[in-house]
Amino acid sequence: MAAADRPGRPRLPAVRPLRSLPQLTTFALSFQIPKGSDIPRSHEPVSSTGRRRFLKGTAGALAVPTAAGLLGALARPAYADGTGLPDFDPVPAASAGPAPNADGYHVGRIDGHLYWVTDSYYQAMFLTTTRGVVLVDAPPTIGHNLQRAINDVTRANGRPSKVTHLVYSHSHADHIGAAGIFGHDTVRIAHAETARLLARAGDPNRPLPTVTFRDKYRLRVGGETLDLAYHGPNHSPDNIFVHAPEYDTLMLVDVLYPGWVPFKGLAVSQDIPDWIKAQHIAMDYPWRTFVGGHLGRLGTRADGTLQIQYMDDLDTSTRSAITSVDPSPYFAKYGAQGNSWAIFKTFLDAVADTAAAPVAAKYAGVLAAADVFTKDNAWTLLESLRIDTGVLGPFSVHP
Repeated sequence: MAAADRPGRPRLPAVRPLRSLPQLTTFALSFQIPKGSDIPRSHEPVSSTGRRRFLKGTAGALAVPTAAGLLGALARPAYADGTGLPDFDPVPAASAGPAPNADGYHVGRIDGHLYWVTDSYYQAMFLTTTRGVVLVDAPPTIGHNLQRAINDVTRANGRPSKVTHLVYSHSHADHIGAAGIFGHDTVRIAHAETARLLARAGDPNRPLPTVTFRDKYRLRVGGETLDLAYHGPNHSPDNIFVHAPEYDTLMLVDVLYPGWVPFKGLAVSQDIPDWIKAQHIAMDYPWRTFVGGHLGRLGTRADGTLQIQYMDDLDTSTRSAITSVDPSPYFAKYGAQGNSWAIFKTFLDAVADTAAAPVAAKYAGVLAAADVFTKDNAWTLLESLRIDTGVLGPFSVHP
């Protein structure tokens, strides 16, 4: 049975521009962390083979909420534990996934013959078929645990354990850097742009694809089907959508982050407007279970809706901040020094700080790491608004 949708989270209040720290402190303290969980439970976890213990300690630690920080999204980082490292807000229970096993991975059934595996940092997906296994992505942090997870499953269901087909979601090494462990006889399928980027990289751990496509490709192996589609650049120039229609599952990497804010700089995406658009394209697909490529749990449609709301709020707050932050002190101080880059840096940093503060406070306790990456995400969105959209603030057309 596929992981079903869970009820959505409580409606969040609208983001208002930050006016003063006391105001924001009151808001942060009064915000109620929702109870319950939207975590889709993977089914039929299978036992460890008892082999290599890869990332055992760190993966296990990641599955448990971290120690609490100070006030939260806007408090200065604390250094109370003697490590010299900052503390951050606890990870909400609804954002955590299943605990890895003793070897440092979790494998579970999504539905039917479709499975997923995670080390709490990265995710891959695989289909067991009558001819062999179709694997989607090969993250190096999971590495040889991919085959161990596959062996766990196929030992139980009686299907072949050999990976005969490997689909690349995109060219980035953090998602396919263990592709080389599956041998040269594996059929490797990717977008045509992925082939070009991998040829340029010349990385032996990411062998070139043997089959490429440009728009759509239907992969049928041993009675199972995956639909691959390219909807234009987003996180990378080649990132594809992988749909398992029979199992109501969509895999799209580095676009939606179930339970978490996007990684630093809006997932270090190369095309921000199309990365935002890709979130909406994903929601147009018919799916109940989402595999995002990162962190420790699967996603639901409520997760997609929540990230889109986070991005809408960040956009609103950033547009407001670029008009409300007074640029004159930055021009006065650094202009007199002839230091143009200092003007840009300090003003844009101030705008990003102002834009991020109310958004980070609003999503504290709702999306994990809202206090970690919202400022970086605001800075990246600000640059996209200036360069891609023409929201230039004090750098607009001179009168």
